[in-house]
Parts: sequence; C-alpha cells; structure tokens
Amino acid sequence: MSANFFETDCKESSRNEKQFGICDDQNGTKAYTDTTDNRKWIAKVTNNNDIDISFTTIDNCIVVYKEGTKEKESSCDGMLTFAQSLYLVELKKQSTGGWIADAKGQLENTIKLLSKNHDLSNFRFKKAFACNRKHPNFTVIDTAERKSFFERTNGFRIDVQTEIKIK
Repeated sequence: MSANFFETDCKESSRNEKQFGICDDQNGTKAYTDTTDNRKWIAKVTNNNDIDISFTTIDNCIVVYKEGTKEKESSCDGMLTFAQSLYLVELKKQSTGGWIADAKGQLENTIKLLSKNHDLSNFRFKKAFACNRKHPNFTVIDTAERKSFFERTNGFRIDVQTEIKIK
C-alpha cells in the first residue's frame, strides 16, 4: 500500500514567520504549528530569512500499516519542507532515559517509509530532529553514531535539540 507524504490534507499552509513552534499535545491528536503560545512548543523553528516553510503532520494523520497487518507503522510527528530541504521532527515530553533511542527509531522508520513511497533525491538537505522539551539543550551524539545514522538513512543527518534553524 502506498502513501503520499507530500500531497496530503495533513499538510498545513506554508508559513514564513521568523519564529514558530511545533506542538504535540500528546493525547492522540496530530502535531501542529503555533505562533501564539510558546509554552506549548516542543520544538522552536527559527526562520530569520523569512523562507516559506510547510509543516506536514505524519503521526496520527498519514497512516501506513505494516505489510499484511492492520498494525500501524511507527512514524515521527511531522516534517518541514522548504526549498531543497526535508527536515523530519520527532517531539517528546519525557524526562526519563531512553527517549533518544525511541525518537531515532521513529525517525528511521519514517525515513524508510518515505523512501519506499517517494524519490527523495530532489532534497539536497535532509535532517532528522529528535526534540524533547524536558531536555531542550543540544545533546552530543558521537561521530560514529552520526555516521552510522547517515549511512542507514541514505543521507539524513541527525540532531538532538529543540531549536530547528532554517538556513
């Protein structure tokens, strides 16, 4: 079964504000962007060049089932697309350990699903962000793990931080 991640009702209208947030109320509803209540933001998008950016909700909106089952594939919360860039975003609000591994797994599975359904070669810049409001500062991932993630995901770079800078 194929899924279209780019032409979907799950895609919000593009926005070009200098700053906005990505929220997930973590109650089974879909992730969304917001400019009014930064207390709800799990990830902050900084867009100093006023670039038009589209946010598409993936989890709880684009449903892909595991082959031959009625079990939903694990996916990240959403993606930002602009120019030649594709940024995947997984949002967490947990203070316990293990969240980075969980987020990376969801991001990797989403990349697998995207690659299966779309040609991603038009995207020059591909990143995967694991964002956790309880751990907002940049988390260092060692060089070997970064390289391994890059190779496993056909060119996606991994970042663990809550600020997504659009360049």
